[in-house]
Amino acid sequence: MSDPEAFRAEVREWIEANCPPSMRGSFDPQVGGYWGGRRRDQADPEARLWCERCAERGFTAPTWPREYGGGGLDRAHARVLQEELARASARPPLSSIGIMMLGPMLLELATEEQKREHIPPMVRGEIRWCQGYSEPGAGSDLASLQMRAEDRGDHFIVNGQKIWTSYANHSDWIFCLVRTDPEAAKHDGISFLLIDMDQRGCTTSPIELISGSSPFCQTFFEDVRAEKRNLIGKLNGGWAVAKRLLQFERQSIGGSFGAPGRTAGEITPVDAARRYVGAREGGRIADPIVRDRVAGLEMAQQAFAATVRRSGDEARAGQDVGTASSIFKLYGTELNQERYELLVSILGAQGLGWEGEGFEEPELKTTRSWLRSKANTIEGGTSEVQLNIIAKRVLGLPD
Repeated sequence: MSDPEAFRAEVREWIEANCPPSMRGSFDPQVGGYWGGRRRDQADPEARLWCERCAERGFTAPTWPREYGGGGLDRAHARVLQEELARASARPPLSSIGIMMLGPMLLELATEEQKREHIPPMVRGEIRWCQGYSEPGAGSDLASLQMRAEDRGDHFIVNGQKIWTSYANHSDWIFCLVRTDPEAAKHDGISFLLIDMDQRGCTTSPIELISGSSPFCQTFFEDVRAEKRNLIGKLNGGWAVAKRLLQFERQSIGGSFGAPGRTAGEITPVDAARRYVGAREGGRIADPIVRDRVAGLEMAQQAFAATVRRSGDEARAGQDVGTASSIFKLYGTELNQERYELLVSILGAQGLGWEGEGFEEPELKTTRSWLRSKANTIEGGTSEVQLNIIAKRVLGLPD
């Protein structure tokens, strides 16, 4: 592999030649992200082109092995790539729950056949994945799940319901926890299945949140077929697989909420304070109390982002950082809530918008975002669950 600085020059030139102008600049990932999938022909053609060009180089999953479509980059070269993408203000080429959660787990625990079947289409953005964990009666106590998969020889027949399945109404496949032995202890009778959603009996129903919008769905399974070759890990051994995947999920959730920077369509606490509280010469926020709160938030976000990057480097170096995911999830989500509490406090009546004329103003979107942030410390495992994990597995405290 080339010297990192030589690689930097190569990547910078490649980005300039291949990243469309419309794929540069800030954007709202919930609206402007490219998710791929079987219906990717309906997406923005330039977003699809950017993804395809990155996938050809393995840049949608830069540190994954080349044999599965990844970039095969070490941590030094991967950092250079991210720095150059940021320098060019290039959008992420692919938003993917598969790459965020499922893929890293498959690389560790799946068979070679399973990796070769599922990872390359994931990296190319050809299949869009969603997660089937929670059920109406199994949230924080996930092991109480009741969706069943009955053994029918070379396949399972699945019946039941999942809830809070993000983007299920747009997804092609779902990775699910199912009960394969109803007589076993609740943690011992669970298996981990990959299920193609494009079949009769698999239906979805979107759920609207208090913020007025939501990626969440209910997902129903009525005599849905799941092939035996798509059982990950051992039969009735899905709990261990599920826990490993949750570590990747929580690290990703925490890291994304803690990252500093601007999301398109939103006003930052710094800009809000300067505009509505006032600023002195040089842009210094006039009110010392507000200035202190904004500075504290900015420092916390910067420190947290640095910690997440360090953990990523440790993971790429082969160190086990799994238990840190609960720390990231706990701190990152609560930091995001703190950010919106501060924004609401600064904006006051200026932030009271919902819809209608003028709603495109960033300030007026704050109320919806503040309401949405309330779910951050519930989804992906509540803060209370994360505190228990940290107490037992990180600090080694007694039960």
